[in-house]
Amino acid sequence: MMPVKDSISQRSISLADVSAARERVRGAIYYSPCPHSQMLSALTGQQVYLKLENLQMTGSFKERGALNRIAMLTPEQVARGVVAASAGNHAQGVAYHATKRGIRALIVMPLATPLVKVTATRGFGAEVVLYGANYDEACEEATRLCEADGMTFIHPFDDAMVMAGQGTIGLELLEQIPRLEAVVVPIGGGGLIGGVACAIKESRPDVRVIGVQTSRLPSMVAARTVGHPVTLEPSTTIADGIAVRRVGDTTFPVVERYVDEIVTVDEDEIASAILVLLEREKTLAEGAGAAALAALLQKKTSLNGAHTAVMVCGGNIDVTLLSRIIERGLVQDGRMIRLRIHLLDKPGALAELTLLIAKYRANIVDTLYNRAYYGVNLGDTTIDITMETRGREQVEELLAAMTAGGYRYSQVI
Repeated sequence: MMPVKDSISQRSISLADVSAARERVRGAIYYSPCPHSQMLSALTGQQVYLKLENLQMTGSFKERGALNRIAMLTPEQVARGVVAASAGNHAQGVAYHATKRGIRALIVMPLATPLVKVTATRGFGAEVVLYGANYDEACEEATRLCEADGMTFIHPFDDAMVMAGQGTIGLELLEQIPRLEAVVVPIGGGGLIGGVACAIKESRPDVRVIGVQTSRLPSMVAARTVGHPVTLEPSTTIADGIAVRRVGDTTFPVVERYVDEIVTVDEDEIASAILVLLEREKTLAEGAGAAALAALLQKKTSLNGAHTAVMVCGGNIDVTLLSRIIERGLVQDGRMIRLRIHLLDKPGALAELTLLIAKYRANIVDTLYNRAYYGVNLGDTTIDITMETRGREQVEELLAAMTAGGYRYSQVI
């Protein structure tokens, strides 16, 4: 069961709608910076500008659309309050701007929503209901509560005025990058890219607009293939902010009209982009927020040397997930390695090994010593050693020295 939309929510949008939205949100939304990155430009072959929407009050662009929709409520709707279903970013945007205006906000979030997003939503003043295994089930419950209490449902993407609010980013990009040639935008349900594409294409038709989806849930790619929105099977992804099984009926025609190209990126590519942003740019992005950069880093787009705006659309990432991403990234870069090494079970054998490791300046961070597993011969033992290194070149030198020293080893993946 989907929420019933009013005529304002389900119509298409134009540049005039985006311009009007900008006047409504002016002063209440941070004019996020869009700096040029020399490092990322060198890595991607483009002239890269990062639109840092992760610096918004709620850590995401979502509050633009939420505020524009809230600003259009009638006095009666204001009195009754608003309802939203969201895995986090839209929830926080609605909670913050509704509460700030004295409007009751009821947010239904899936049971698996990261604690950081649940806590933040409550902190912004909303009543939070945890319900359902996924967004679809949470949305059904939000619809039921909305109808029961006569409240107004604010959809996270399939709403013309929400889309227009997100489109205010496009107007800012045109001001911030006079030589703008392309914009790369993550796609979930289509609200962000629909609004941004409308604003840019109706102002500067020559600017290319490229969308990026996770390969786990390429719902917009699927919709474009058949010419209408389709519902995909559920799937998990670190880019939970764009994990949308079905794109919007309102957003799809806008994307069809204005978006030039859509590409997909996989989980490891997104994780790598998160790490690059953190380490090289000192910028924290969640999975969805790093998807656009992932597409450029992996050379997925047709762009070639363009002045390109890259959306870093959110920074609300669970710290536990972030720690796993960092560790995996270190492994992929060869800066962390785990070896399973066979040793004679005699006094001094371990000391000799650690002296060799120290000679090549690798830092031991973890060990696991055993005699009973991995098919170890009697009189022998194995040790798993996890080490920090400077990179693959240092690892190759260490492995060559171990081979020359007669050690039998294997790399643990």
